Amino acid sequence: MKLPRRLAHSEPAELVDHLGELRARLFVSLGALSAGFAIGYAFHARLIGLLNEALPPGRRHPITLGVTEPFMTSIKVSLYAGFALALPVLLWQAWSFFAPAVAEGTQRAIGWFVVVATLLFGGGVIFAYRLALPAAVHFLTNYDSSLYDIQVRASSYYSFALLVLLSVGLVFELPIFMLGLVRLGVTTSAKLRRNRRIGYVAVAALAVILPGVDPITTAFEMVPLLVLYESSIWLSVLFERRWATASSRSPASSASGG
Repeated sequence: MKLPRRLAHSEPAELVDHLGELRARLFVSLGALSAGFAIGYAFHARLIGLLNEALPPGRRHPITLGVTEPFMTSIKVSLYAGFALALPVLLWQAWSFFAPAVAEGTQRAIGWFVVVATLLFGGGVIFAYRLALPAAVHFLTNYDSSLYDIQVRASSYYSFALLVLLSVGLVFELPIFMLGLVRLGVTTSAKLRRNRRIGYVAVAALAVILPGVDPITTAFEMVPLLVLYESSIWLSVLFERRWATASSRSPASSASGG
């Protein structure tokens, strides 16, 4: 199938053209998901091995209960991996479909936001895999170990591990979220600085709400949240000044001033 062409900003198109483009982009997205799943399944043993490394040395061979659980667990891990691999293509297809409705200058700004958001999400996943997940698993699998015969069930552990990786990855998107609010005029850097204490309380509440029932996971989510929140305030100050300067230099501002 021919790849869909991205329309230019404000380029006229009939409803049939939009529907045809949407169908083509959906097929491309499904193809990316299928390819990602195939790659994920081909390496699912390696992926499961990487997730098992977060477990304590004596519990790195999770148990399965039931005839179908080994197969379904491997499929689930492969699906998550396939979605992660296909995510850039999915985001690009979605963005390409809606981009013609956005001005070209805004398109470039959003493009940079997407790149930075991707890097932050990747950094969050690495942080979770290296620090948060092993600490949380070690705490949970040793909690009251004298009272229980603690065994790790494969399906439950991989669901927990993937949820921790995803939640911490999303936590690292806080600067993008804060900058977006400032850019849209919902808030300002001055308000963020003035209400810093309220922000800290909100961040702490968010860390408690996020997945992870244990205090270790909550702490590992709260610390980067606080650092990212403070960084977001100063990034908002910097970008607010840049946006104000760019606005004052724009042709519309010059024309109105003349």
